[in-house]
Amino acid sequence: MLNIAIVEDDPQAAGLLVSYLDRYAQEQGLVCNSVIFNDALDFLTGYKASFDLVFMDIELPGLDGMEAARRLREMDRSVILIFVTNMANFAVKGYEVDALDFIVKPVTYFPFSIKLDRAVKRLESRQERELVVPTENGVVCLKCSEVTYIEVMQHQVTYHTRERNYTGYGSLKKIEPLLPEKTFAKCNSCYLVNLRYVRQVKDFSVLVGEDWLAISHARRKPFLSALNEYIGSIE
Repeated sequence: MLNIAIVEDDPQAAGLLVSYLDRYAQEQGLVCNSVIFNDALDFLTGYKASFDLVFMDIELPGLDGMEAARRLREMDRSVILIFVTNMANFAVKGYEVDALDFIVKPVTYFPFSIKLDRAVKRLESRQERELVVPTENGVVCLKCSEVTYIEVMQHQVTYHTRERNYTGYGSLKKIEPLLPEKTFAKCNSCYLVNLRYVRQVKDFSVLVGEDWLAISHARRKPFLSALNEYIGSIE
């Protein structure tokens, strides 16, 4: 299933995108779950990294699409972003917010399907992995993409997610090989951070989701290097 957000204030334009998504899904044998947001603030308020793809209009009331995309990237570096706009001169600035592509209005199905092909291939290239977490209440399977960071204190492992935390036993040394390559990085001996959720780095601290974590002196340089490489890998 593809979870798709459409941020568009024109109901007719939003409806057209939904019809194209339905047509594409039928042709490709996919399931598309589309959610329409009439303005950017509604989309960003309470945002959770649950969407695979965002179609973003640039001309939006209040907060425009480009600024909304910048704020989106502060919360989610991995979600695929495609601008849909009649302002092609602004859309080409999409590299500033790691946009995959842009579609110029009026949208027709063929170029839309080509752009969507690119997005689907990108999603398929991201190998989703799951962690099997033994807890006191039984085994829990967590998608790696849902884990914001992993914390180890005296052989007790806490898997932090946006919804809740899960506690088990183990060590970072055993957990690290199970995680997607170049997506997680240590900021010190106690924390493995999902780089997707890094919002800010300040001196020797990193904001991961809503939590500030300490960066050790020894890990600061390799952690920043891993973060920069991760950001550079996102198209």
